[in-house]
Amino acid sequence: MKRFHTSLIGTALTVLLVLCLTAGQVSAAKTIKLGVAGAHSGDLASYGLPSVRAAEFVVADKNAAGGILGKKIELVIEDDVCKPEVATSTATKLVTNEVDMILGHICSGATKAALGIYSGAGLLCISPSATAPDLTLSGDYPNFFRTIAHDKVQAQLQVKFVLETLGAKKIAILHDKGDYGKGAASLAREFVDAAPNAKVVLFEGVTTGSVSFAPIVQKVKRSRADAVIWGGYHSDASKIIRQMNKKKVKAHFIGADGLKDETFIKVAAKDAEGVYVSGPMDYSKNPLAIKAKKQHIAKYGEDPGAFYLEAYAAAIAILNAAEKAGNTDYDTMVKVLHSQYVETPLGKISFNQKGDPIGVGFTMYQVRNGQFVELE
Repeated sequence: MKRFHTSLIGTALTVLLVLCLTAGQVSAAKTIKLGVAGAHSGDLASYGLPSVRAAEFVVADKNAAGGILGKKIELVIEDDVCKPEVATSTATKLVTNEVDMILGHICSGATKAALGIYSGAGLLCISPSATAPDLTLSGDYPNFFRTIAHDKVQAQLQVKFVLETLGAKKIAILHDKGDYGKGAASLAREFVDAAPNAKVVLFEGVTTGSVSFAPIVQKVKRSRADAVIWGGYHSDASKIIRQMNKKKVKAHFIGADGLKDETFIKVAAKDAEGVYVSGPMDYSKNPLAIKAKKQHIAKYGEDPGAFYLEAYAAAIAILNAAEKAGNTDYDTMVKVLHSQYVETPLGKISFNQKGDPIGVGFTMYQVRNGQFVELE
């Protein structure tokens, strides 16, 4: 039996309605259904589409080898545009389609919005990129796993780099007011506040999607900050950096994995040069990572985008859990994820009792000559 976790009455009613609508239509499933949810259109599609492609390759390999549990695997793909209000509808559609497990979502806010619905339906969800710490550390989402370290780990690395390597003393911290961006910025502020010889001179949210960020750029300039730590995605960051450069603001700019995407470099162009970002470690020498990259280049003629390897690993991990469990039952799959390691493009990984990955981490990069260069 699948375990039902109904922490939210509204969520339980939503799932009940979905189940009622599909009652009487259930027959022996002919396939194992893997739902893939994320931003597949809009400004943040460059984060979500690599996950779809990763899932397609993993599933194709599995199906070529006979599938799992005596069945072929079927992908059910739904777009949430990285918006929480859309993600609830996306999650409901996947439950209605009777998926057995979920790969996604991509953004933390969308993930959080969908998790209650999956939890009520007894579905596991594994994300390649949702890094908000409370998704695992709060204990509110026992059905959630991820193949990327959470933002507290990332923020600590960022602040240590800013203070010790860059020697900054006065830090401006900006964010986009979203779950991911504001959460990451707040964690960075905690670590700066705890440092003896540094202080936060500006902490402020901006309106995402704005054409002009002149007011906040002026505040940064007046603050005389040595460094700006950004919590948010590349679409806003590229505009802020461009406007900072026009105003000759000399502060270092540091972003998190929300910036580590080739689209940022393409959009920001020369203004991206010198920007620092934290992101997942470089796994390019891993044999499975080499294979995954070759698959992508062969089919799409270009290198894969952000979180591709994390999504590839997530697809392998969740399908392996079902295979080792002998079924798609929630409880038995959870036991496998917690207790067994699996070979992925990120190396040999497992998951702790909170759902965070064992064996992965973050490192720092800088944009140099239009490329993200890992720093030693």
